[in-house]
Parts: sequence; structure tokens; C-alpha cells
Amino acid sequence: MSGTVELQNFVGGHWVSAMATGRLDVPDPSDGSLLARVPRSEAADVDAAVHAARIAFPAWREVPVAERARRILALRALLETHADELAHTVSRENGKTLDEARGSIRRGIEATEFAASAPTTTQGYFLEDVSHGVDTTLLRQPVGVVVGITPFNFPVMIPLWMAPLALVCGNCFILKPSERVPLSAVLLARLVAEAGFPPGSFNLVHGDSAAVDALLTHPEVDAVSFVGSAPTARHVYTTAAAHGKRVQALSGAKNHLLVMPDADLDRSVPAIISSAFGQSGERCLAGSVVLAVEPGADRLVERLSAAVRSLTVGPSSEPDTEVGPVIRADHRDRVLRWIQEGEASGAVVAARGSAPSGADGFYVAPVLFDRVRPEMPIAQEEIFGPVLCVVRAPSLGEAIRIANRSRFGNAAAIFTRDGGAAREFVHAIEAGMLGVNIGVPAPAAYFPFVGWKGSFFGDLHAAGRDAVEFYMRKKVVTTRWF
Repeated sequence: MSGTVELQNFVGGHWVSAMATGRLDVPDPSDGSLLARVPRSEAADVDAAVHAARIAFPAWREVPVAERARRILALRALLETHADELAHTVSRENGKTLDEARGSIRRGIEATEFAASAPTTTQGYFLEDVSHGVDTTLLRQPVGVVVGITPFNFPVMIPLWMAPLALVCGNCFILKPSERVPLSAVLLARLVAEAGFPPGSFNLVHGDSAAVDALLTHPEVDAVSFVGSAPTARHVYTTAAAHGKRVQALSGAKNHLLVMPDADLDRSVPAIISSAFGQSGERCLAGSVVLAVEPGADRLVERLSAAVRSLTVGPSSEPDTEVGPVIRADHRDRVLRWIQEGEASGAVVAARGSAPSGADGFYVAPVLFDRVRPEMPIAQEEIFGPVLCVVRAPSLGEAIRIANRSRFGNAAAIFTRDGGAAREFVHAIEAGMLGVNIGVPAPAAYFPFVGWKGSFFGDLHAAGRDAVEFYMRKKVVTTRWF
């Protein structure tokens, strides 16, 4: 896509202009230039998409699961063919580097591959003679019309967590992508249609909060999967649940990286830097707080400082860029306010990188804070930017206690050569996704994406077998034949 594009919704197998008149600009985060204008769809647009999905559902659920899986495999082949186009689209509208975008596309394809295993993963089970002459069968059947509300930071990967699995389970799907990154969703919708999914089985509705609220309250929507910020996740969960819908809402994070004195810094420091500053810190698995266990803190901070100062910040299109822009000017300003808050509260700026001067993009120079106290707001709140805090802890036990006081519990990691320390960490830490000498402990697509505490609202998690259960309902049949 070149120049400014007026985007449309994809409803019932057709591209249609939104009935709502409002539009939002979609700028390129690297230079501020206008990429597209996206409609602010409202209730009437949502109703059209839900109606199309509801009409398509009876026929789609009757398609044999093996045939649905073959459609998923056709989609996977198209994703492979168009992987480079997808990556360039993601990089351009999101601001992440091309390598980061390619990595996210690959993980989305892995989720699609898992979805194709539905003939196995959706099986029920049977027990003969639960009583004399009585048998019981458990069946799994699709939920119905499923909505996916996705964030700006992974415009292809997270929709691919949701749509292929929802579809292969026999549901019809409505994607409401972030209004900040709509171009990737448009390309995905084209590929889904090309893969042969019938009209109405997959629909795309652009928009912001009005579209979200219309989806959450629509009586014909059966389930909602959401990924986004903590306040919005709570709103999505409470609103959709109050309207009788099955909900999974992946929320915010404040991830802790524990570094033991025996850690291999030659390998640990690059992993920590990548975790904290990769994708400009705009990911829910980013390391936000380093818990430096004494007596190794001084040596660790020195190594981290040197690494932060050497980071190259620049446009996503530049091959040498390691840290791209953040998503919008208002988000840049928010991150800068957090940095000012950290300095005002007494944290020490151990290192500050550089950002392009005079650039029109939305750049934030990476910052490393030292001597951060656990109660400081920068150690408690999700900043979602290239900011890393170092809290010094006298022992492993105290580091775990500090981490566990967080209201979030998305991910955590430990860097150590001591198996006993690693085991204590894994046993005691209150977070769902853990890394041992791994800075970004993202599970493979066939495992669930498990947030704890304020990082998740719901019961069944995204990805893996949890997601299969989320997109299907159980039916138990007890039978006696005379």
C-alpha cells in the first residue's frame, strides 16, 4: 500500500465502507507521514458484521473438522508466501524493526500450524458402562460467534493466535484490530478470503472504543478474546461477562528479571537488553525491572549501562536500527513523563541512550535507572517503553518477595548457573510464564499464554489447549439402549 488509503471493513465476504462517518489518521511512527485513514465504526457497522457471522455459522460448523483444518493449512501456505509483505507492513505501521516484525510473523504462523491439529485437539472422549448398560460421551462443539480485539504491538501475531483456532473449531470470527495498526489486519483479511473460508466466517471491523463497546454488548456475540492494557482489559472482561459472554482478557505486566551474582553476564546482559528494549519495550513480556541480587549489582549495572549507551535508535526501515519509535506522539510523551517521574522520585539515571534529533517520528532515548526502590511508581506501573529499572536485593528470597508484591504476574525470569536457585525461583515466583536464563519467556504456540493476577482476567488462557477449550463448549451425552 502506497500513499494514503481510506480503509474499509470486511463483512460477509465483501469490502464495505463503514456507515460511521468518523475517521482516524494512521501515521508512520518513524516519520509521522500519513499511511491511511481508518473508519471509527459504530454500532450499525458492528451489527452488520455480527449478522454476517451469525448467518454463516450454521453452515460453517457443519463443515467436517478435517476440511476446516485443510483451510487452515491453505492459510498457512499463504502466510508463508506473503511473510515478507506482512513483515514490511507491520514494521511500517508499528515502528518495530524488520527483524522484529519477521519474528512476530513466524510466531503467528506457528499458531496457525497448531490450529491445523484440530482433528486431534478437538476430540472428546467416551466411557463405556458408567453404570450397567449406560455409556457416556463428551463432545466438543463450537461456541458460535467469536470476537478478537487485538492490540497495536503485534498486529499479525495476536490475530493469528485467535482467528485460525476459532475458525478451525467451527466458530465464525470478527476481528477488531487496533485502530493504530489497521493495515496488517486488512492484509490478513485478504489472505483469509484467498484461503477459501466462506463469506461471513471471518469479518473485519475497524474502529476504536465505540466499536469495542458495541461488540462487548451485542446479544449475538458469544465469546470475546482480548489483548491490551490493564484498564481496558478490566473493562472488556466486566462488560462482556455482564452481557453473558465467555471472556479471556490478557492484561498489563511489570515483568521482573532476577540476576544472581553467579550469572553469566556475557550471555545474560544481551538477553536482558533485548527483553527490555526490543520492540521499544512495547510488549507484555518485556523485562521492566531487574532485581540485582547482591553482591553482583555494581558489575551488572556497569555492563547494562554500556549496552544501553550503544543502542542504535532510529527508523524501522534502517537496517542498523535496534530500537525503533514508539507507536504515537502521545505515547512518547507518556513514556517521557514516566522518565521524569523516575528522576524526580530519586532514581539514578545510570545510562541514557540517544534518539534521532530533529526527527518527525516518535522516538524515546532508552533509559536505565539504578537505585530504584520497590515502592517507586516506575517500579510498579507498566510504562510500555524503552525504560529499565534496577532494584538491588540483598538475597534471592528478598528478590522473590519484591517481585511477588507486584499486582501483575505475567512473566519473570532468573539468570543464574545455580540449579537450586532456579528451582526456588520457579517454585515461589507468582507469575505465569517463567524463564531460566531466557529474557523473553514466550511459550510456544502449543502451550498456553499464562498470565497471573492482574495480568489476566478470565479462566481459559490464550493459545494451546486452553484456547481450544475456550473456543468450544462441552456437551455430555449419557446413553442407554433398550
